[in-house]
Amino acid sequence: MDSRMKDYSSLVLSKSLYKGAQVFLQINCETHAHDLDININLVILPSPCWDFSEAVNEAKTIAKSNQISGNSTNIYRFTKTYKCGDHIILDGPPVNKEEKSQPQPIHVIPHDGVYVLVFKVSTNTTDFNVGVHIAMKSDYGYLSAADWPLLPFYGFMCIFYVILGIIWLIMSFLQWRDLLRVQFWIGGVILLGMLEKATFYAEYQSINNTGMRVQGAMLFAEWVSCAKRTLARMLVVIVSLGFGIVKPRLGSTLHRVVGVGFLYFFLAASEAYLRIMRPKNDQSRELLVASVPLAVLDSAICWWIFSALVNTTRTLRLRRNEIKLALYRHFTNTLIFAVIASICFMLYSIKTHRIVTCLIIWKDLWLEEAYWHILFSALLLVIMILWRPTNNNQRYAFVPLLDTGEDEEEEQLVNDAYGVKVRIHHPKPSSPRSNSVDDDLRWLEENVKSDPALPILDSDEELVNTRFEVSKMQ
Repeated sequence: MDSRMKDYSSLVLSKSLYKGAQVFLQINCETHAHDLDININLVILPSPCWDFSEAVNEAKTIAKSNQISGNSTNIYRFTKTYKCGDHIILDGPPVNKEEKSQPQPIHVIPHDGVYVLVFKVSTNTTDFNVGVHIAMKSDYGYLSAADWPLLPFYGFMCIFYVILGIIWLIMSFLQWRDLLRVQFWIGGVILLGMLEKATFYAEYQSINNTGMRVQGAMLFAEWVSCAKRTLARMLVVIVSLGFGIVKPRLGSTLHRVVGVGFLYFFLAASEAYLRIMRPKNDQSRELLVASVPLAVLDSAICWWIFSALVNTTRTLRLRRNEIKLALYRHFTNTLIFAVIASICFMLYSIKTHRIVTCLIIWKDLWLEEAYWHILFSALLLVIMILWRPTNNNQRYAFVPLLDTGEDEEEEQLVNDAYGVKVRIHHPKPSSPRSNSVDDDLRWLEENVKSDPALPILDSDEELVNTRFEVSKMQ
């Protein structure tokens, strides 16, 4: 970290570090005065809690005092006077003779924890500028101890999504003649998930190697994640509505799905922007205000999904389509498991990380980010298994209803109490039918003309159904 300081100003940094992490400090001092003496005061102390506000106040108090008060076993203090030159390197004694030529750390972290560094420069004049470069590096790199587990996690998830993408691409290529439209949506979600994990891994790897956190790159990775989450929710909604399975098209419902998707992306992108621009242990109200509307919209989408699933399964049950009904039963059970798992983890997170006065278990904070990626990947894997491209793909596609009974039945369309069109079958005594074409035509004229006019159809789906039924009789 680089920073510019003026007289009697303090620089405060906080970072979670593992045992053995090294702290390096370099100073560039510029002044027009001759032989200007500057007094450098450095204090490093551990914070017992993830919220380090009390530790900052204690470190500032120690920096102002001449002696370290209280328990000083874990507190490091460095005080020395230098000439304001071009370049000042603060280092400790070399560990061995081979490392004399290399910069030595000013302090080595004794144990895992959250540490606060307070740096102060003072002199008897104001005519000087100080540039400070501070590096806190562990054996693996510059990532903090709280963020380090996310680097191998995103690396593993990136490989996992690449494998999923290759498998889905091969299966789709083998069955490209019979692909359903829903399967193209699944491929798009896999592609965005692969891009999301790759961007996150690249960003964390860059921070670990250079120690510089580029907010623009982190925002890009978060917004790619928002796009993936939006497309995933739209996919679950249209699958729950029965698109391509029960309905040939969504009609006006498609506009509502797209509108909800745009709204979710906007709220998720806003929440991600505020989260990236603030440190992880900054519990500001603005972040809470941005998170609440997103949670409310997520709950509304969840309610919409289960309502659509109830209507879709009811329609399949009335049509006695056992194959599609079994498919949607497995899908519904998967969503119920995902909701229960989400609620349980949220309750655990609130109890462990939110309502505590002093958060000590900070090493598990990375799970709050990784858990949702794992849960979504498991849900996506189940959807891929249920809607995988196979030779029997078309048995899940939308087809008009045909007669399934052995006897000839008269079908009439009536309105169900739920507003769903159902078929009521009235058994009718079968009349002898000959195999000749004349007898078939005579039977059609007698029965079709005597029937009342077909009721007015209110959807393209029912029109297609009726045409198929008439063609069957012919």
